[in-house]
Amino acid sequence: MPKVFLSAGEASGEHYGAALIPAIRRLVPNAEFFGLGGQRMEALGFRRVVRAEDVAVMGITEVLLHMPRIYGEYRKLKASIRQERPGLAILIDFPDVNLSLAKHLKRAGVPVLYFVSPQLWAWKKYRIRDVQRYVDRMLVIFPFEVPFYRERKVQATFVGHPLADLRLPTVSREDFARENHLDPSKLWIGLLPGSRAKEVRLNLPEMVKAAQALQHSSDYEFLLPLAPTLTGEQRAEIQAMLPIAPKITITGDSRATLHHARASVVASGTATVEAALIGNPFVVVYRVSRVTYAVAQRVVDVPHVAMVNLIAGRRAVPELIQSDFTAANLVLHLQPLLQNEEARAGMQSSLRQISDMLKAKDNPADGPVHHGETAIDRAAGIAAQMLDPQETL
Repeated sequence: MPKVFLSAGEASGEHYGAALIPAIRRLVPNAEFFGLGGQRMEALGFRRVVRAEDVAVMGITEVLLHMPRIYGEYRKLKASIRQERPGLAILIDFPDVNLSLAKHLKRAGVPVLYFVSPQLWAWKKYRIRDVQRYVDRMLVIFPFEVPFYRERKVQATFVGHPLADLRLPTVSREDFARENHLDPSKLWIGLLPGSRAKEVRLNLPEMVKAAQALQHSSDYEFLLPLAPTLTGEQRAEIQAMLPIAPKITITGDSRATLHHARASVVASGTATVEAALIGNPFVVVYRVSRVTYAVAQRVVDVPHVAMVNLIAGRRAVPELIQSDFTAANLVLHLQPLLQNEEARAGMQSSLRQISDMLKAKDNPADGPVHHGETAIDRAAGIAAQMLDPQETL
């Protein structure tokens, strides 16, 4: 029975892991999966050696604070690799753990497939040496990443962005309103503060202040989708952060929230790509600890923070980062997207262009992109071929 070690330590990576498992099983029906993952992966028969929710932290100070626990979980993963001897390892993003695992896996003779590139092109470029030494194949989901890796002699393939293959949510506005006790006649504003508890603590308070500044208009309702990886205790903490007025409704579906919202405030991360693909006008915000930000200013080398702006190569959506992220600034940039049809149409046109760039097209260097294949299908096909070289794509 072929065994696959899979490591996905954050909400977005866990989502991709849950999609990859059945896609690989269609090609390798008896494949067995184990490693680091979330509850959705576990529901598909994935054996969780380490739970994703136990290691998902962010920022330099936060990693240092949790280092003893993270190291203990890391040792469990290394032991499972020695005991199980998998035929393939698939590492999904989460570089602080996964690049260390890649070194251990390579030394154990396990082929390493990395899906969703760590953002080495933005910072920690020195870690490209780890990729060159320990990663056999890099599958990227942003087109500009391919030349970065190929210039550095890493075998990289753009498979498309998995979110670009998803259909728009089918739930009607009326049904969504009924499920979440909302008024469908009002304009909804999405508040997406991030998928991790620490992100929410740093980003949500200023979003709440902006909502309070906008509450003079009875036309607005505010929606707050929360990531499924948050624990019950973390959800209770977030609920306690919400004011009595204006009412902010917690929802369980970020994509449906973005689909039906008039405009949104989105923390920098995967949710900005979701908003772009859905076509929801939005403002990007982000705040980290002072220490993390001070270090980031010295080492991050990109013209934009938001992924959608990096893809577009220009400031397609507003960015309010750290000290610029204030309620007043947020209201200033959000109001045109709520009230000005020309501003809304201009941003939606930019978002359509970004969406098109996230879809894989034929590339002679990679072979044809088969019609109807998704990014997950392409990644699964490459994984199956590495697991069994006789497997044909």
